[in-house]
Amino acid sequence: MYSDEFGKLWLKLSKELKNQMEVGLAPTITEGQLNVLELLMAHERMKPSDLNEYLSTTPAAVTTLLDRMEKGELIARERDEKDRRIVWVNVTTKGKTECERGTLIREQLLDSYLSRVSAHNQKLLIYLLGKVAN
Repeated sequence: MYSDEFGKLWLKLSKELKNQMEVGLAPTITEGQLNVLELLMAHERMKPSDLNEYLSTTPAAVTTLLDRMEKGELIARERDEKDRRIVWVNVTTKGKTECERGTLIREQLLDSYLSRVSAHNQKLLIYLLGKVAN
């Protein structure tokens, strides 16, 4: 009944948010790189294969993304001391700074959208999105 209207609004909002995030994050990082930085910050360090379950992409694309991030000095790869076959991905100081900047940009952007409705309706929206998402 409402799925068509919901779909159109969702698509419009997600496109706007993605575009505004990319503009705000440029030229240092992309939204995809921000997602990786947030994952790494939450887990301290990860193997490239660990990222596959969180990112909806191929292992080859993850490798390419990590290559770009390493070139941009956002992450560092290092071999495990005990098992040299294992490669760990860590966030650099620059990566931590960019992650903080990126999350602040996202927070400000979302706040600007949410400020269009009352605090009560913000709570209601979050509640309803939670119902839809779960």
